[in-house]
Amino acid sequence: MSNELLEKVISTSTIGANGAGGFLNPEQSGRFIDYMFDATVLGAQVRKVRMRTNEVELDRLAIGERLVRLATEAVDDAMNPVVTFTKVSLSTRKLRLDWELSTESLEDGLEGEALEDHIARLMASQAANDLEDLAINGDTVGHRNDALLKSFDGWRKRLFYGGSVVDAAGGYLDKATFHRALRAMPRKYMARRGALKWFTSAGLLQDYVYNALFVESDGDMIQDPGLANTAQTQPVAPAAAGWSPAAPFGIRAQEVPLFPEYTADGKTASDVWLVDPNNLIWGVKREIQVYREFVPRKDTIEYTMYTRVGCTVENPLASVVVRNVAYRDL
Repeated sequence: MSNELLEKVISTSTIGANGAGGFLNPEQSGRFIDYMFDATVLGAQVRKVRMRTNEVELDRLAIGERLVRLATEAVDDAMNPVVTFTKVSLSTRKLRLDWELSTESLEDGLEGEALEDHIARLMASQAANDLEDLAINGDTVGHRNDALLKSFDGWRKRLFYGGSVVDAAGGYLDKATFHRALRAMPRKYMARRGALKWFTSAGLLQDYVYNALFVESDGDMIQDPGLANTAQTQPVAPAAAGWSPAAPFGIRAQEVPLFPEYTADGKTASDVWLVDPNNLIWGVKREIQVYREFVPRKDTIEYTMYTRVGCTVENPLASVVVRNVAYRDL
């Protein structure tokens, strides 16, 4: 989304003149939500649900394996396949973003009145990052003292408790790690192998690419046979933010800067996920409230934005999480 379009969406003159505020109209709300998704790494890939209520039930159907069977002429075996209909609950929590500007900053700054819209754009970008952080790392128990992450359980916790978990036990990210993750994925979910992706932290993926002696050629990552038995390395040309063309076992790998970092066996570590991005669901309620108010006693303009977001996983069983993958020493 261009700055010009974003400015029209969140400009104080648009959301409320003379200190007023309230709901963005449907078009503005839709564009603002688009911006939040596009400004994040996972937001542009996962399944998005724009909600009109605070909680929705999403339909999900499943069928058993091996439905096709031998047919005998003129015989009805009366074996009808069973289709299971289930519901996936997606609920939202109300979140708030506050900021303020002093009248001196508007009067004395080089940007003048344009500073107000500039700061609003920066806050919208930060809001997008914070919401992705919550969607990934939210934990109502493990982060009970964190003002944001305690809001609801994010994808990571839901995958841990519903999917297959592999413990790397402080090992490094290499071909064996990816191999173990693939072997842990239930066979029936490998039929759509092309839809799967690896998600991991930027540091782990950088370690893997560097130590696998990869070089870039025409946008693809290939191993340079000339470097296989040497200590030489080739720098990797910069690519789009959040993306690496490496594809272990033919499955694309995506770096996610907001993946958690923690300590495992005395080393800094993170996770590797093997999942279909459409299996991760991110819900945002369409009505976004933004308020602007001048406070005479402080001689400042205060802004408050409210939104409701939530996340869930459609089928946690169709996922693998590798935990305790260690960063290499520099």
